[in-house]
Amino acid sequence: MKVLHTSFECYPVAKVGGLADVVGSLPSYQLNLEIDSNVIMPYYNNSYVKKQKLLSIYSGSINLGEKHFNYVIKKILSKKIKYSLYLVYIEGLLDREFVYGYDDEINRYLGFQLSVLDWINRNSLSFDVIHCHDHHTSLIPFMVNNCYDYSSLKKVSTIVTIHNAQYQGQFSHDYIKLIPDFDVKNVGLLDWYGSINPLAAGIKCASRVNTVSPSYMEELKEKANGLEGLLRSESNKCLGILNGIDISFWNTETDSMLVKNYKLSNVVSGKKANKKKICDTYGLNLDLPLFGFIGRLVGEKSADLLPQAIREVLEKNESINVMILGSGHKEIEEQLIVLKEKFKGKFNAHIGYDEKLSHLLYAGCDFLLMPSRVEPCGLNQMYSLRYGTIPIVRRTGGLKDTVIDIGDGGFGICHDQASVWDIKYSINRAAELYKDKKTFRKIQKQIMRIDNSWTKSAQEYMNLYKSI
Repeated sequence: MKVLHTSFECYPVAKVGGLADVVGSLPSYQLNLEIDSNVIMPYYNNSYVKKQKLLSIYSGSINLGEKHFNYVIKKILSKKIKYSLYLVYIEGLLDREFVYGYDDEINRYLGFQLSVLDWINRNSLSFDVIHCHDHHTSLIPFMVNNCYDYSSLKKVSTIVTIHNAQYQGQFSHDYIKLIPDFDVKNVGLLDWYGSINPLAAGIKCASRVNTVSPSYMEELKEKANGLEGLLRSESNKCLGILNGIDISFWNTETDSMLVKNYKLSNVVSGKKANKKKICDTYGLNLDLPLFGFIGRLVGEKSADLLPQAIREVLEKNESINVMILGSGHKEIEEQLIVLKEKFKGKFNAHIGYDEKLSHLLYAGCDFLLMPSRVEPCGLNQMYSLRYGTIPIVRRTGGLKDTVIDIGDGGFGICHDQASVWDIKYSINRAAELYKDKKTFRKIQKQIMRIDNSWTKSAQEYMNLYKSI
């Protein structure tokens, strides 16, 4: 079986969020199941791509309305990447440094999708499944089924994976001329509430639709930024498959970004060495429990609640440390900077993103905060479990599927509401757990044994592919 993953992100080429980690690791596990798994994404003019040896394998052209673009399919030649990874290069469109944030994103998304389909079509490439990730590529199922230019691709099955339904890529019907010709009576497949909605079109037209956790699929049927009714009506072809992580990369024994590598037999000393590095660098107390937060400082992550929750906890509890790594809304960033001055020695924050520091925090923290309002799957909690760091999560989406509260015989600390009170209560519960060293160490070792690899989920995707 031959599968082509289409995505705007893929680690290590370009990463903004968890989408990149999924697309970067799932194909490797699929190869173990004898799936010929391939990935295609845009070319980015970034430091990683500049260091790679690229082989141009095909040149073609597309039309975006009245504009004509030449494209080149380039293959990355790297022994570190097990699967075939292709880049679509279009001068002036898909040759930029960053993934998102441009004024012409509609053209970029469509240009990428048209180039992919043109490449497949003109070379008679025999993909059994085109696997589309999020709205950036979810017009492909519509075009495969309806555009005259791609009539020979109708036999190809399509899957749309929803990583985050809050982002749907809507644009005006004025741009419909950018889509290759199709029977106008089918325009309703593109429309949702008066706009062309790529994610809605993908849900309508794909052979199957999945989300990145079972709980998130059920939640979307009740709250999906306007797509609730559509997902309920298409529920017969929808399911949730929990994401996994690449345990060869997220490995405490081999992770080169850690100060000290460790395993179950020396988890205490290993984590302490990494914690010491954090505390020495950021002026925190090694002897106190260290709470970490890694992620975007946005409402979806409940980051807007963190400044108040942290301030109120630290004012009453001097026996904890908190360290935050992330960036996002300027107001939240500014509030955290104020807290750095107010609670020196107990709180610090690194505004921005640092891959090495994130690994160090997973290894060195005692607890990881994930009070998310929305978390389709969540990977951070899986990384923290793998590294022996106890997750503190709100029961939503994939967090609900992967973390069980210690009060229910589990290994994490869970709460139900996205509120300052719930965050404070959970932090205080964790601080009490930390004092019980015997139980705390037992849980640390327990969570490091949990298998959140892609092995099971890759098989579920194999079953999904076979079903279509």
